[in-house]
Amino acid sequence: MQTWTEMKELQPLAAQMLMNSFKKDRISHAYLFQGSRGTGKKEMAVLFAKSIFCSNREEAEPCQHCRECKRIDSGNHPDLHWVEPDGQSIKKEQILHLQKEFTYTGMESNRKVYIVVDADKMTTNASNRLLKFLEEPSKQTTAMLLTESGQTMLDTIRSRCQLLAFQPLNPARIEERLVQEGVSQSNAKLLASLTNNLDEALEMNEDEWFANVRKLVIQLIEVLQNKPNEGLLFINHQWMPHFKERAHMQRGLDVLMLWFQDVINDHVDRDEAVVFVTEKERLNQAAMKWSRQSAAQCLTKVLEAKRKINQNVHPNLVMEQLTLQLQR
Repeated sequence: MQTWTEMKELQPLAAQMLMNSFKKDRISHAYLFQGSRGTGKKEMAVLFAKSIFCSNREEAEPCQHCRECKRIDSGNHPDLHWVEPDGQSIKKEQILHLQKEFTYTGMESNRKVYIVVDADKMTTNASNRLLKFLEEPSKQTTAMLLTESGQTMLDTIRSRCQLLAFQPLNPARIEERLVQEGVSQSNAKLLASLTNNLDEALEMNEDEWFANVRKLVIQLIEVLQNKPNEGLLFINHQWMPHFKERAHMQRGLDVLMLWFQDVINDHVDRDEAVVFVTEKERLNQAAMKWSRQSAAQCLTKVLEAKRKINQNVHPNLVMEQLTLQLQR
């Protein structure tokens, strides 16, 4: 359950524009919410719909408790329609069905709202049908088109919508939201350092594979510190079986980079910037092995390894070379 105060913290410009539409009584017939996954597009659309239908709204803020708000929360409001991809795309028949629904008078009033999720996945025929719908807007109809890739949509559709650009979330805000969702503080800090996508961060938190990434990075560091002659053995028997895909390897290297950033943070007493907050003792030990300068060189070597993975160099060779470089 979101409020406009919360949405202004997530997406200040987009939230303010929508709030102003109530203050000025100028709700557009169509909006295009454009931004990467996890930036709050769907939450904003639901909140905006509540504000439109709420019977006890104060300025832009819906009451969250009236019959209208509760029915939107439960997905049962008769005048709020959702269109989502059927399989890989949104098909013409789905838009035709939507148009048919809109020929009927609203169940509660003449006001109707529809939300198209992943609007960039409309087929050409579906896009053309929706365009005709947008060309003859009703004052009582509001459309919200949600997309990660607005550039791939018809220019004629884009031109008929008010564009709201959703910005990537900042790490501090993502960390805060993750903690609110029940993620531990240490995991929240790590996840917020890896992605500015809230949904992706939550998925990673639930992923047992990712939980083992953190463990493997710490184990690799311990091997490099205490048993460097076993480094290659660890890579081939522990590391590589876990990172079977190049994308997985990149994620592992991202976490390894965060470790060496933390070593540097430890050297310069930037405790507030440390990501591995539960590994302070290990970080202190690592700081004795790697000076600030050598930790910075290690970061450079990990970046080079990431580039090689992208260039399709064999992952085993990349990791073996990186391990030997980090041991020096």
